[in-house]
Amino acid sequence: MKITGAKLIVCSPGRNFVTLKLTTDEGIYGLGDATLNGREKAVATYLEEYCLPSLTGRDPFDTEDTWQYFYRSPYWKRGPVTMTAIAAIDMALWDIKAKALKVPLYKLLGGKTREKILVYCHANGRNAGEALDDVGRHMELGYKAIRVQSGVPGVRDSYGVPRHGEKYEPALRDQLPKEGRWDTEKYLRFAPTLFDEIRSAYGEDLHLLHDVHHRLKPVEAARLGKELEPFRLFWIEDAIPADLQEGFRLIRHHTVTPLAVGEVFNSVHDCHTLITEQLIDYIRMTIVHGGGITPLLKLANLAALYHVRTGFHGATDLSPVTMAAALHFDLAIHNFGIQEHMPHSELTDEVFPHAYSYKDGYMYPGDAPGLGVDLNEELAAKYPYERAWLPANRLEDGTMWDW
Repeated sequence: MKITGAKLIVCSPGRNFVTLKLTTDEGIYGLGDATLNGREKAVATYLEEYCLPSLTGRDPFDTEDTWQYFYRSPYWKRGPVTMTAIAAIDMALWDIKAKALKVPLYKLLGGKTREKILVYCHANGRNAGEALDDVGRHMELGYKAIRVQSGVPGVRDSYGVPRHGEKYEPALRDQLPKEGRWDTEKYLRFAPTLFDEIRSAYGEDLHLLHDVHHRLKPVEAARLGKELEPFRLFWIEDAIPADLQEGFRLIRHHTVTPLAVGEVFNSVHDCHTLITEQLIDYIRMTIVHGGGITPLLKLANLAALYHVRTGFHGATDLSPVTMAAALHFDLAIHNFGIQEHMPHSELTDEVFPHAYSYKDGYMYPGDAPGLGVDLNEELAAKYPYERAWLPANRLEDGTMWDW
């Protein structure tokens, strides 16, 4: 079997997605996600100019060699654009291999190590009362793990909080990046009271998660983790920017609240110290931004040696192709922890029909051959790319800050 064709489909059924489709001389095709939120065209150009011409004639079963070729041959390694492009190729190849063998992808990754995949959803509100109500609504949908975000009193822009009456979507179209304002001290005073209210209302059985979104310094994150300990969170996510991995040592020293990080990572080198020093409990690097299934299998094996589990990013800025790949991966690896689940819109699901499903707090990848996801190209063509920007963030005094 040989690869005979490669094409990119860039569409926007409510938000932008970049999809790679590889075809073979046996009529089997595979799909890969190449979506990098807010930088979609950069990855599309990288693929079209520097990758796709080199794919024709390759054996799709040679996933390791193909991955090494696109990682090593450019000389300029890593980075989110490069690794997202490589991931799309890698996903599409694994999709082809599993389809050729007429098995669901997880069969090639070691088979099932569990029957179902625990997922967490998002509950949010403009204030604690709205967030509390939204937690209740998601519990009625069967979720057993819920990430909670709330507006902070006196803070104009809090992460993860939607505008009134809308679903949360940070990437905004047809305008320059929106600049928010942030006050760390007000947030640190408020967050423990939020989770105190939630525990009081819903009891101890619910898994609670929270995303700090890189906005603290290590000593501030240590304080937050310590003050959240009575409420037994499943994790706090992205407590600090992880450019300096050693920064997590101070946090780890002061709190036993579990720590998760990695949605912006694109290589094992971004988290090697975090894992080998056991500074985190969950690694969140995604298949689409971490170079694909091939390197993530290696990362999961490394993490398992140090008692670190996976908790893949799964927001709607990743297409159903990545969600399917993650679910097959989650089903197969032993050190799976939890999977983020932010449901796509009905329109997105129509453009990307899929075999995976949700029921009562768990997800299932299905048993269709390959990834179990297709692409309705005719429908996708009706929704062309629209440029969208992620926000920027400043402190109250105007200092540029992490969003």
